[in-house]
Amino acid sequence: MDQNDAPPGQEASPENNQTTETTKQEQASETRPSMDALLKEEGLGLDFPKQGEIRTGVIASIGETEILVSIGTKSEGVIPVRELDHLDDEVRENFIAGKEIPVYVVNPEDSNGNVQLSYTRALEEQDWQRAETLLESGEGFEGEVIGFNKGGLLVPLGHLRGFVPGSQVSVLRRAEATGGTPEQRWGAMVGEEITVRVIEVDRERRRLILSERAALQETRETLKERLLDGLEEGDIRTGRVTSLADFGAFVNIEGADGLVHLSELSWERIEHPKEVLKIGQEVQVKVISVDLERKRIGLSIRQLLPDPWALNVEHIKEGQLIEGTITHLTKFGAFARLGEDLEGLIHISEVSEQRIAHPKEVIHEGDVLTLRVIKIEPERHRIGLSLRKVDSPAYTDLDWKTTLAEIVEEAHEGEEEVDTAEDAAVEMQVVESEAVPAGELASSEEVDLEASEEPELEAVEEGGLEAVEEGGLEAVEEGGLEAVEEGGLEAVEEGGRDPD
Repeated sequence: MDQNDAPPGQEASPENNQTTETTKQEQASETRPSMDALLKEEGLGLDFPKQGEIRTGVIASIGETEILVSIGTKSEGVIPVRELDHLDDEVRENFIAGKEIPVYVVNPEDSNGNVQLSYTRALEEQDWQRAETLLESGEGFEGEVIGFNKGGLLVPLGHLRGFVPGSQVSVLRRAEATGGTPEQRWGAMVGEEITVRVIEVDRERRRLILSERAALQETRETLKERLLDGLEEGDIRTGRVTSLADFGAFVNIEGADGLVHLSELSWERIEHPKEVLKIGQEVQVKVISVDLERKRIGLSIRQLLPDPWALNVEHIKEGQLIEGTITHLTKFGAFARLGEDLEGLIHISEVSEQRIAHPKEVIHEGDVLTLRVIKIEPERHRIGLSLRKVDSPAYTDLDWKTTLAEIVEEAHEGEEEVDTAEDAAVEMQVVESEAVPAGELASSEEVDLEASEEPELEAVEEGGLEAVEEGGLEAVEEGGLEAVEEGGLEAVEEGGRDPD
């Protein structure tokens, strides 16, 4: 109907129509329920699970083919029972109704409308998250070697299998890895404890790379700080050689590495530490320096060994004379060899009483000289020698005493040699007498000789010595020797051997 056809008094104006429509909308909105209300009324306000999400659920029941887990949705999620086959016996026994477990949402809704869950995937996901956290923090963790392959060792992180490449195995462990096959190199390490650090995580490729070297480096830094606080110079510690370099050897003491410089390895001159040490060898070391700022520890093996220089110089005293051979000339002096492994220095001021510009003005290489020892420095292994003080009056008394001591010593050595010779002669006579058969000593001439010597021997024993003492020597002194010299020898030669 047109507005013109409207009954009188009921003409419709535009304002009235708009008001009527607005009123109807307000009434409809008051009676119509809100969307949130509808969702709540229909149970649709639940927190729906998302794929890849980890949730905590409660085991509702365990059937023959599936495990129902309540995760807060309208219906329970489902875990295949076959997952239990991959669990340890202890975990499987504790898998009972009412127990809370973590679950991984594999599929929020499958074709049957069920939420597909996985327990083992949840554990792996937690381990991946832990691996990423360890990678970010740089912290290490303790593990156990469970296997190996041709490239290195296998160490688990929870339910993940981490790989430690051979290049990331510690130096000490690599030193033990000998052989041509993986079994020979790594087999003996299975079951050993190991500290490793996560250095790479790749979920897509399921790649987890670990490093023992990085973990030990971090540990060593911590231990070194603790060790430095209680370490003092002069301490003696036991350590193990961890690596060798051209300039020295690193020795681990109580978890921290110290350096034994090449010069502190041995008293003898060596070209490389491998000449006296090997990796893994246990050694005793002396602490010779501690640098707290640079966190460095200086060690010495040489100072715990007998000093051959001290043994060679034991017989040398300051002030004594010694023979030396000139081996080298320099502007500041001359070196002289005093023994097989001993050398001393003649300073240019000790070469001559006269002022000289170079030692070659007085001495030459190869000269054998008598020198005076004027200084011995055991700590610096130095012997000071002098040529000009060889005849110095200041050493007269010392030279006299030294000479006298040498004479006395030679006399004692001579007496010992005489005593030794006499003892040897007596022993020889005994041996000869025992070796001669008794029958050969029973000849008539020897028996007569023994019979003739016995009375004379008795006479000497009874009074012969007294007679000699009283007058026999005087008779010899007065004329006996002259008689012998003038004719006694001729008489003996002519008739002294007459048997009558």
